[in-house]
Amino acid sequence: MTVRLRPYGPADAAPTLEVFRRAVRLTAAADYGPEQVAAWAPEDLDPAAWAVRRAERNTVVAEVDGRVVGFTDVDATGYLDMMYVDPAVGGRGVGRALLAWALEEASRAGAEVVRTHASITARPFFEAHGFRVDAVRHPVRNGVVFENFAMSRVVRGSG
Repeated sequence: MTVRLRPYGPADAAPTLEVFRRAVRLTAAADYGPEQVAAWAPEDLDPAAWAVRRAERNTVVAEVDGRVVGFTDVDATGYLDMMYVDPAVGGRGVGRALLAWALEEASRAGAEVVRTHASITARPFFEAHGFRVDAVRHPVRNGVVFENFAMSRVVRGSG
């Protein structure tokens, strides 16, 4: 399976939203309850607002055979806000390719550390790639409490 990364474009709004929904509703549902999943990936998520948010971020998409199967973003400070992989290709290198891009992009922008708020589901992936848990968090989304983890990894300097 060959993973191709490319910059996000306007035509990627619908496929990245679908990847997000599938990743939350299928993959993360193993670690979060139905109420949490519904609050995280609600049916009424505004596709236009999604498209604006993705376009405003430094987002890259992953394709396999011309189909969008994942995406991530990272800003100049090293904050990685979203990384999602379609469950159909989980464990096949898409997440690794996206993370490698994010780490390189953050370093190129001058960030010394990459930080993220990882779900229970994503924590083992990030730990396997050198991230450490800095804090356990309990954010509220759409009135529902979640548990996730503030995580970080040094990408430049002595840390």
